[in-house]
Amino acid sequence: MNKSETTVAEDFSLISRGAAHRLLIRIGLSGEERWRVVGKVIAAIAVAWLPLLVLCLIQGQAYGTQCKITFLRDFAVNVRFLIAVPILFLAEPEIVRIWRLVVAEFVRSGLVTDEAFPAFEKAIKATARLRDHFLPEALLVIGAFVPSFFVANADLLMGGVSNWHLAGAGSDQTSWAGWWFNLVSAPLFRFLLLRWFWRFFLATYLLWRVSRTKLYLVATHSDMAAGLGFLSQGQLAFSPIVCAGGIVIAGQVANAIAYGGASLKTMKFPMIGYCVLAIIILVAPLLVVTPLLFRTKQKALFEYGALVTEHNQLFDRKWIRREDAADEVIMGNPDPSSLVDLGSSFTVVRQMAVVPIDKQTLIGLVIAAAAPMIAVVIYATPTDTVIHAVLSMLGLAS
Repeated sequence: MNKSETTVAEDFSLISRGAAHRLLIRIGLSGEERWRVVGKVIAAIAVAWLPLLVLCLIQGQAYGTQCKITFLRDFAVNVRFLIAVPILFLAEPEIVRIWRLVVAEFVRSGLVTDEAFPAFEKAIKATARLRDHFLPEALLVIGAFVPSFFVANADLLMGGVSNWHLAGAGSDQTSWAGWWFNLVSAPLFRFLLLRWFWRFFLATYLLWRVSRTKLYLVATHSDMAAGLGFLSQGQLAFSPIVCAGGIVIAGQVANAIAYGGASLKTMKFPMIGYCVLAIIILVAPLLVVTPLLFRTKQKALFEYGALVTEHNQLFDRKWIRREDAADEVIMGNPDPSSLVDLGSSFTVVRQMAVVPIDKQTLIGLVIAAAAPMIAVVIYATPTDTVIHAVLSMLGLAS
């Protein structure tokens, strides 16, 4: 594989070159440099969170007793814009970098041969064209704004609790901050989140296109995935996005527990449901290569099975039946080692996975999804209960 062909793969990016990208170029925030990413975070907070604080201060809803959930006491809105939004930006350079490595690995590892490279390059260009198309980005914007016009206070997991979204206790009029939240802050967050779903789809689409090319897979590869084990690292790269989504859910659950009379028992289904759903969504894209891996495994089982049978028959005739061994002695002879090595290769084929996901990746995804929920559990659990549980584990309490 020549240098120009390797560069084609290494230049791939999940970042769109659409209208949002051109806007960032105009304001000088386009790029993966750390200061530019931090600049995007500051700009997002300045647009989505700071006006809410200022408007709530003006109407007396930032703190105090005018409503039950004042702005500064609202877990959901503050963790969303001060923690989740920064994560959505800060994770971008690393995810782009890892996916460049994933795409380039197809070439560097020899999975894409010279003969198959034109089809591989076509898959990359097709994904790039889809990435930069105007329509998907327009649909993302529409999808970000539509809920604001049809769903009121969709961010709360409970009803009937006075909060800063309304002009005052008992009022059904939306406050100034509530209007800004509905028309600016919430759509911005939705757009950022939907944009990551779109990038996730693009990565899946690329894997699907590449899986349809003629890849040079070897079933005896030690990664137990015929050489495609590195794909799990691409999915693990999305774990910060999973964590950001978990933070949003955790903030809403914390609101429901702190102000809506909910308990951990009643809120366990949203928390567990999110963790399970997030893992399924992240693992599912790897299923696009399952048909290819299944065919590779089935073919290898017959091929290596026949090879092992032939080798074992030769070993049997030579060393067990003593038909061809003559005066040879088995001590120091390489035949037993080759018997074991070939048997080990066949075992690798039998144990080969048809979904290229490993335990480390699954654990990483579980931790990313569950970590925010653990914070809620600690918050909602009485301190004396936590202390007693720790002491019991140490054998210092009954």
